[in-house]
Order: sequence, then structure tokens, then C-alpha cells
Amino acid sequence: MRLTGMISLTMVLFVPGFMQRQDAWRPVAELLPERYPSTLLDHRKHTFEGRLGEIAEAGEGAVLAGYSLGGRLALRAALRNPARYAGLVTVGATAGIEDAAERRARAQADEKLAGWMERSPIEGIVGVWERQPLFADQSDALVEQQRAGRLSNEPRELASLLRTAGQGALEPVWDELPRLDLPLLAIAGARDEPYSAAARRMAELAPRGRFQLLEEAGHAPQLQRPQTVARLLTDFLGRCSN
Repeated sequence: MRLTGMISLTMVLFVPGFMQRQDAWRPVAELLPERYPSTLLDHRKHTFEGRLGEIAEAGEGAVLAGYSLGGRLALRAALRNPARYAGLVTVGATAGIEDAAERRARAQADEKLAGWMERSPIEGIVGVWERQPLFADQSDALVEQQRAGRLSNEPRELASLLRTAGQGALEPVWDELPRLDLPLLAIAGARDEPYSAAARRMAELAPRGRFQLLEEAGHAPQLQRPQTVARLLTDFLGRCSN
């Protein structure tokens, strides 16, 4: 793994998803050229503001690369202080739920899920999480590969994160994207239709945005097609460095 502190054109800060730990981005990070050092962020705080603070602290001058929840956080970090970062890559992410009624319903569902998480063992939580339709296209081997990281979470911390950074808790930021003065690469898997549409729209709204659809991939293309995502990221980093 390349370390921060090396002389480099651009550093990458990888931001993990909801139940992920820092190693979740390793399959992509290890494929980047040596000239692009990377940091795999392992969050210690489990609220929206806490995690944005960790991103700001670790990511100064970096390209932020976030997956799912990590993509939502990276997007909001970049919108809050675009001068602090060199670029933004989102994978399987959206700029939020615009319909107020739909957002309230999602917040209520997330609160119910968070309450259940607080009362449940982590093994049961992970078992339910892995059976979501969102991950139905992932192989058994890929699901197994992610399990140890998921099991390392604390249920109460997951509940806190869901209540403060879940899609029902966050205001949408679509109207802020036209003012995002950063290079943006929005990636989504072709089998992940809602997030593909969201990624395309994000790229269209951002002045320096680009959209990339990955065939034969669902909600986690960075895990299903790490070599392709690493290639796309390398090309993007080259443009950010120019």
C-alpha cells in the first residue's frame, strides 16, 4: 500500500460505505500507480458531522473517493469546502431524496431499523444486511469476503450513523451541484439502475462532472470490477493533476 507523505501528483482518500472498514477499498487502491499514494480511511466517529470532520482532517489536498454512504459523505464534504480537495469520485451514490414525503418515510424506516440494530447482535444485523436485494448480484465469495469487516462493527454505532447520515436524515444537495468547482467522476454499475440514474444526473449538473457506467456490475462495482475502477480512477487522477 502506498502511504501518504510520498512525493506525488495527487493523493487519494478512500471513504468506505455504511458497514465497511478501511480494507474495503484495498482491491482498488493496490492497483493504482505508485505516483498516486492513497489513504484508506477507517472511521472512528459514527455521526454525520463526526465523519465529515474525519474526511476534512485526512483529505486536505486529496481526491475523495467514496462508495455509497461514503460517496454521500464525500460529496457533502466537497460541497462544504471545495477548495480543500483536488477532486471527487463517487461510486453507487446519490445527492439525496428530493421528495419531502419520500424522505420522511425513509427517515421513519431508518429509525425503525436503527432501533432494531440497537437491540440485536451484530451477526443478525449482518445476516439481514447481506440479504438485501441491492446486493443480490454479488457472488457468494464476494459476500463472504466482506463479512469480517461488517462483523467488526458495533450495533449502537451503526444505529447512530443511520440516524444522522442515512438518506432519510440528509437534505438533498442536487441544487448545490452546479456550484461545485471540482472535477467529479460519478461511477455506477449498470445493474444498479436507480444509482446509475443518480450518478448520470450528478455528472450532468456538476460543471466539471463525468459519468461512467460499468457493465456487469451492480451497487458495488469497485468490488465486482476493481481493475476497471482502478483504471478509471487513474485516468481521472491524471486529469486532476494537470
